[in-house]
Amino acid sequence: MNILKELETKLSRDAKISEIKFEGSEIVLYTKNREFFQDHEQVIKRIVSSIKKRVEVRPDLSITMDQEKAKKVIKDIVPKDAGIQAVYFEPELGKVVIESSKPGLVIGRGGETYRRIKNETLWLPKIERAPAIKSEIVRAVRNLLHSEIPYRKKFLNKIGQNINAINEEEEKKEEWVRLSFLGGAKQVGRSCILVETPNSNVLMDCGIDVGTDTTPYLDVPEFNIEKLNAIVASHAHLDHVGYIPYIYSLGYTGPLYCTAPTRDLMVLLCLDYIDVCQREGKDVHYTKKAIEKAVKHSIALDYGEVSDITPDIRLTLQAAGHLLGSSLVHLHIGEGLHNILYTGDLKFGSSRLFEPAFTDFQRVETLIMESTYGGQGDTMPSRRDSEAKLLEIIERTVKQGGKCLIPSFAVGRAQEIMAILASNGLEHPIWMEGMLWDATAIHTAYPEYLSRYLQRNIFHKGNNPFLSPVFKRVAPKERNGIIDSSEPGVIIATSGMLIGGPAVEYLKGLAPDKKNTLVFVGYQAEGTPGRRIQKGWKEIPLSFEGGRTKSLKMEMGVETVHGLSGHADRNELTSFIYKLASKPERIIINHGDSKKCSELARDVHRMFRVETLAPKNLEVARIK
Repeated sequence: MNILKELETKLSRDAKISEIKFEGSEIVLYTKNREFFQDHEQVIKRIVSSIKKRVEVRPDLSITMDQEKAKKVIKDIVPKDAGIQAVYFEPELGKVVIESSKPGLVIGRGGETYRRIKNETLWLPKIERAPAIKSEIVRAVRNLLHSEIPYRKKFLNKIGQNINAINEEEEKKEEWVRLSFLGGAKQVGRSCILVETPNSNVLMDCGIDVGTDTTPYLDVPEFNIEKLNAIVASHAHLDHVGYIPYIYSLGYTGPLYCTAPTRDLMVLLCLDYIDVCQREGKDVHYTKKAIEKAVKHSIALDYGEVSDITPDIRLTLQAAGHLLGSSLVHLHIGEGLHNILYTGDLKFGSSRLFEPAFTDFQRVETLIMESTYGGQGDTMPSRRDSEAKLLEIIERTVKQGGKCLIPSFAVGRAQEIMAILASNGLEHPIWMEGMLWDATAIHTAYPEYLSRYLQRNIFHKGNNPFLSPVFKRVAPKERNGIIDSSEPGVIIATSGMLIGGPAVEYLKGLAPDKKNTLVFVGYQAEGTPGRRIQKGWKEIPLSFEGGRTKSLKMEMGVETVHGLSGHADRNELTSFIYKLASKPERIIINHGDSKKCSELARDVHRMFRVETLAPKNLEVARIK
């Protein structure tokens, strides 16, 4: 029976339903009955229990309050200190968007203020947090999604129809599941895995190898863009999402599932990737229009939110502990046929920014796990020792009148370092240049994704480390003044592996002086300038003005602080497997150097007595 017709039979005529629509995996009812809109919870709860689908009730426009009047009512209802930044309407969806610096006050204790807004204006409130630091990216993404409401309403309805389109004959097909490794197998970079069933094709991540600019193998028989049902992005680093816009540039118009922070950070990093390619004369795989197209087709999910994404695959994202909005991807396939857990990148230890990766999965038959630090010797010092070492290096450098240069990934590592330095009361200036300021602004828009410790500080103590006055934003024209000044301090700049960006320019100016120190706090891939310096090279070939390559003499000190990584080390990876609520039948190791993948697969087999695989790119595995 058609699920929408079944839903209609469960609603009385008094509900005055004017429209029933799919919106992705959700069903939306539009009502002309004021009382039903105001008080429908019990009725809808019974229906949801019966049809096993999420249902939302929205007002038909015929009953909503005039927009200008509603805006005034909202501002009268909401406390003055809620910091309302904007109020605007999405009439196609029956929603009023309220952007506030303190969303909790807009919702009110027990949701009381939210209910008042809804009941008095007869608009469905949608509350969004305004970033504490102005973010052009967050604003642009929200404006784009708002401007595309009519298109997205049709798009989401089509997705819902496709999800629920399976017929009885299709249900009788032989059931199977297989994986195609199109990138990220026995390498760090260009992660891309295709999940296939008789009814579905889902791509988990699609990234770029930033060091070599190589891309996933999309020219294989297994990948057919016409059959692609969905893309799921685990997190926003370019080696996981950097090639997603390219798929949209090929004409794909299906959904991209991820968390809201992942969506916003993906835009930031992909736009920067285009700019870097253009500056360096490299081929650009896609345009800014392709990034906009990806956003236009994105569906943001919260942690723990269960969503049907194809006729036979149900998706749940859970915290991975690696990056703002980073997710473990859980796919429930068929009616209990098979469950896949894809970790993307994970952290299963303490950090300033995030809680350790989620482990309470009730069913996992196949685990696909990263192995960036999965080698036998890849054990990191304690977080306390790592932080103490970083602070000691900074203090020593500053005492001798020098500057510490910390090359950092714009997203994740930079904010981790900021949280450490702010919490330890560092008084010396911390200059920041590059994308990392924009990335930090995005972090302030989504504090709910941060650690409980940071949330307590931000929400209850009003102490947001990212807003500390010790951090100084630097414009490119100010860079030389900082290099030439005698004032000691800390510089945090991109890129983390010294492939390009402001960090390289600071390195050129600071390298000749022994008083200065270069501090590595993250992974340095083979072949990058960062790895060469880490190995002890005293002369580094770098591109200077005019495009000429010169050797830079390294006189400054070089230090590496291990233990601040956003990746799990060997012990954390095995602990993650041990702590999983469901013991996997099969563990597939990827996202690591070839040797580390093989070593970890071998040792995990010995430890847990399960089947393990360490596939190569282009290999295909049937897992059910």
